[in-house]
Amino acid sequence: MAVPFYPPYSLAGRVAIVTGSSRGIGRAIAIHLAELGAKVVINYTTRSTDADQVAAEINSSASANGPEPVAFVFRADISDSSQVESLFDAAEKAFNSQVHILVNSAGIVDPNYPTIANTPIEDFDRIFRVNTRGSFLCCKEAAKRLKRGGGGRIILLTSSLTEALILGQGAYTASKAAVETMVKILAKELKGSGITANCVSPGPVATEMFFSGKSEETVRSIIERSPFGRLGETRDIAPVVGFLASDGGEWINGQVIVANGAFLK
Repeated sequence: MAVPFYPPYSLAGRVAIVTGSSRGIGRAIAIHLAELGAKVVINYTTRSTDADQVAAEINSSASANGPEPVAFVFRADISDSSQVESLFDAAEKAFNSQVHILVNSAGIVDPNYPTIANTPIEDFDRIFRVNTRGSFLCCKEAAKRLKRGGGGRIILLTSSLTEALILGQGAYTASKAAVETMVKILAKELKGSGITANCVSPGPVATEMFFSGKSEETVRSIIERSPFGRLGETRDIAPVVGFLASDGGEWINGQVIVANGAFLK
């Protein structure tokens, strides 16, 4: 029996939505998926200029292959169900195609890093509204609207903190742990659709969100716990997502893929 061969990481002809892709890990993922041939929706909530720059960079690189843009920008708050629906509507209309890939990278953290006892209820609700409710709404819409029969991919960004269990990260970590549980159930619920559902769980990555509220001493301590002696970079995470989004990643389903360079707890 012949073993099928998949061109490495080819996403030609596929449409991807990447939430929270105006900066950080989401930005790197959007650019990488476009490099692999996908048409990409750059989603943002507040950083319109940054989102426009990502789309411009992608379209500039792709212009040699044709005049049609392969990336466009759409503002949507993923914690609002109607806006998530509009995000999918816009993607289908822009590229005259069903969406094949959803990558939910949008997320927030409390830069004060309070203990659970000192976490204001309002802050807890805000973190869960974006990180957990947002992931749920994106999964809900993707499960109904992604292309079936092969190539459909749901990929959610979580955090290695669900394993490290670091003090001061209670609400954030819990919000991501809930997403990891949800995606495992979703993968089973999508039986027969050809759609896979996975999480990618980065460790410490040098982004604006990571540095927010951390002292230089804290950052140095985190670096010292890495076998590589450095923080992760967005380029370390994007190819993991690219593989899961490709045909080569089809047999990986219902999993949490930890990409943290063996960051030591």
